[in-house]
Amino acid sequence: MEASEPLADVGAWLGRRESSEDQLTLAPAAALAATLDRAEMPREGDELPLLWHWLYFLPKVRQSELGPDGHPARGGFLPPVTLPRRMWAAGRVTEHRTLVIGSPVRRESTIASIEPKQGRSGALVFVTVRHEIYDAKGHAISEEQHIVYRDAGRGAASLPANPEPGAGAWRRSVRADPTLLFRYSALTFNGHRIHYDRPYAVGTEGYPGLVVHGPLIATLLVEGLHRTHPASRIRELRFRALRPLFGDDEVVATGEAPGSALSCRLWAPDPRGGIAMDAEATME
Repeated sequence: MEASEPLADVGAWLGRRESSEDQLTLAPAAALAATLDRAEMPREGDELPLLWHWLYFLPKVRQSELGPDGHPARGGFLPPVTLPRRMWAAGRVTEHRTLVIGSPVRRESTIASIEPKQGRSGALVFVTVRHEIYDAKGHAISEEQHIVYRDAGRGAASLPANPEPGAGAWRRSVRADPTLLFRYSALTFNGHRIHYDRPYAVGTEGYPGLVVHGPLIATLLVEGLHRTHPASRIRELRFRALRPLFGDDEVVATGEAPGSALSCRLWAPDPRGGIAMDAEATME
């Protein structure tokens, strides 16, 4: 690649590794339980629900090292892609063994792939980060995060609408009001301004309002399945963000009823048509 392209030296970043340690302290889990409006608060020694590990291993970036969008400035562990817009596009989380609140944990992270592409809206770079999480008993979670970088442009540009597969066997709705988005940003130490700064989201990035976090939508899908089918246990979740949801949208978590099959489909419809997030859950 030439220097004028979004990433001048892919080889220097591909395979890059990072190790970090943390403690699954009670306070973040209790705060997320409150944010999700759970009646019962977790206690130390309880199992950590699927996806709640996103409350930990948070990068402690100094204020002076943030970019104008609130993300950490380019470089560090992630490759210094010059494209100005960055979003979490998809992911896969496999739970080999349930983590326990209060446990010390270690995460090993690797830049698994970097793929420059040309899309309808301009240049794109897809970066896949692989995480492996361990506790005192060994390997607990494998995760892949697919991050997309894109050109600046109107964030509300039309996207193709994947048709909703049906009404769903269950549905649970949560309004994505600014307080919910702010609380989730705070819990995940996410400074990206599109989630809490409406003038920036609308005036600079071109969205019609605040943008709902992709990981929050995935969490609400899992929470909806847990609320309606508490005996079901997800061991792997694969999810893909297809269309954005915005502040004050009704985030509807819905899906198939888990049965004798090993997997079921979950999705969040877009109120403007199609699906905002599509997911597949592999059951225990």
